Amino acid sequence: MILLDANNITKSYVTKDVLTGASFNIQDNDKIGLVGNNGCGKTTLLKILIGEISRDGGDIYHKKDLSIGYLEQMTTLDLECSIYDECLRVFEETIKLEDEIRKMEKKISIMKDSDALDDLLLKYQTMQDSFNAMDGYEYHSRIKGMLKGFGFNEDEFDKSINHLSGGQKSRIQIAKLLLSKPDILFLDEPTNHLDLNAINFLQNFLRDFQGAVLVVSHDRYFLDKICNRIFLMEGGKVFSYNGNYSEFFVKRKKDFEVMMASYENQQKEIKRQEEIIERFANYGSSRYIKQSQSRRKLLDKMKLVEKPKEFVGGFSLKLTPAIESGRDVLMVENLSKSFGSHKIFEDVDFTVFKGEKVGIIGPNGVGKTTLFKMIMGYESITSGQITTGSQVKTGYFDQEQKDLDYDNTVLDEIWNEYPRLTHYEVRSYLAKFLFVGDDIFKLVENLSGGERSRLELLKLMLSSSNFLLMDEPTNHLDIDSKEILESAMNDYEGTALIISHDRYFLNQVVDKIIVLNEDGTKIYLGNYDYYIEKLEEEKAPKEEMVVNKTQSIKDRKKQKQLENEIRKIKKNIKKLESDIAELDEEISELHNLLTKEEVYNDYVKSQEIVDDIKVKEELKEELFLKWAELVESVE
Repeated sequence: MILLDANNITKSYVTKDVLTGASFNIQDNDKIGLVGNNGCGKTTLLKILIGEISRDGGDIYHKKDLSIGYLEQMTTLDLECSIYDECLRVFEETIKLEDEIRKMEKKISIMKDSDALDDLLLKYQTMQDSFNAMDGYEYHSRIKGMLKGFGFNEDEFDKSINHLSGGQKSRIQIAKLLLSKPDILFLDEPTNHLDLNAINFLQNFLRDFQGAVLVVSHDRYFLDKICNRIFLMEGGKVFSYNGNYSEFFVKRKKDFEVMMASYENQQKEIKRQEEIIERFANYGSSRYIKQSQSRRKLLDKMKLVEKPKEFVGGFSLKLTPAIESGRDVLMVENLSKSFGSHKIFEDVDFTVFKGEKVGIIGPNGVGKTTLFKMIMGYESITSGQITTGSQVKTGYFDQEQKDLDYDNTVLDEIWNEYPRLTHYEVRSYLAKFLFVGDDIFKLVENLSGGERSRLELLKLMLSSSNFLLMDEPTNHLDIDSKEILESAMNDYEGTALIISHDRYFLNQVVDKIIVLNEDGTKIYLGNYDYYIEKLEEEKAPKEEMVVNKTQSIKDRKKQKQLENEIRKIKKNIKKLESDIAELDEEISELHNLLTKEEVYNDYVKSQEIVDDIKVKEELKEELFLKWAELVESVE
């Protein structure tokens, strides 16, 4: 059943067209992820759908009596209220009906007139039926379950909201919305400020939710786990893909390749026609001039294929540290940290080796950032030892962008730091981190939080550091920027220790997980999915664990072999792409030669060139077929 249908929605502001004809539908039980670059209009679209802002054009139809729940990025709570009482507000109608039922029961208990009693009993039954339909006997247990799921214990239920952190307020806001059980949930970045346990609870709730969900999120792991459709917002329109985020990514890549091939083929044809038009015009005879004019008219009428937006999954940024570190990069032994009588953590032990990408996870407030500051020497050690290995040069990303000069332009910020880079190299690196065109001349103080994060990350990646400490590097980044960072990190030849709640990022980048808690650390030699797999094994009976361990070793060996094969294939793909690009240049040069008068007037010479072009085109076609086979095998 279609719950909501949007047709050709448009919205413009004074200097910008935000929506230029967005059309889509939302069906019952759909779990949809809405993705797109920062500033593309995702939040605007949500606010149009809930009626908070008007649309300029288009139609929105929805099911009769459709109930909508909307979660904004900013919380709107009564700060004087307790946590539990704030959640009770969701059930005001239910509580009111419950009070009426209690009053009705008192009336019935003293009623003596049998006729009037029959009327009261009939009304009482109707009220009871309504109360049951509202799950009236369950709302207290639902509130308790929801609050516990979001990390609140019963001792905190009476705590005033005014005393909560920003993240805790966000959790209350989400809890209230989920308790209201609308037909459609519109969620704008619901996983912001949530720790992994709260995200997992939300994820499981939404997956089982008996209604539709439209969620704006940069958390790709979250989108993978709950979504059956992805809406991509691009150029003011909405493009619908079936499947979760990973399936969308593969399909999007294929779409890009098809669109780019179509664009490039048309550009080649336009260039060819321009050359013919110019040649005919230069012949001078009226016959050729007419043909030239005729071709020009056809060319002017040609519907141009728009150049597709650059696909971020297709670039590579190779960064090699200037100095190679020793094998042991960081040794942490029996480390503890307390502030006065308050213990943060103790018995922390781990080693980071050269070339490893290590993820640190743990609940909020456990001291992950404090640990980084201790490693950097910004925070004192209560007890234990931190040792860095030989030739280790550490770089630190802390989200606060303290190293940025707000008076610089983006271009100068990089060039001043790395004056030996050429102008072309600086622009090339900036482009790979999505600073293109006039963006490079923006002042740093005028950049958004996400843009500053990108700039700071690029500076860190370009530094001579061979050991990177990165504290939530994907915060404030849109999905394109995250994938750029992942690609750069996977090609980075140094070592990295990364605090992150971004499970998709951890899956793509890290090869070891350290779980930090107040009693120490636990280490898992794999990515985030491997960590989850081991958690499940730890819950299983011991006899199952032996079987699972043996199978896991086999699976990891197979996975390693598969990764090695994929690495070799990708290397061949890059070689083929380079060969195809070289052939394209050679063919282009030969076509240019054909336009020269001394060549096209020399039949023999021009025929040789035409034959050469044919040979190279055939070779290019051969290489392209091999390339396509290899790309398909990787997928």
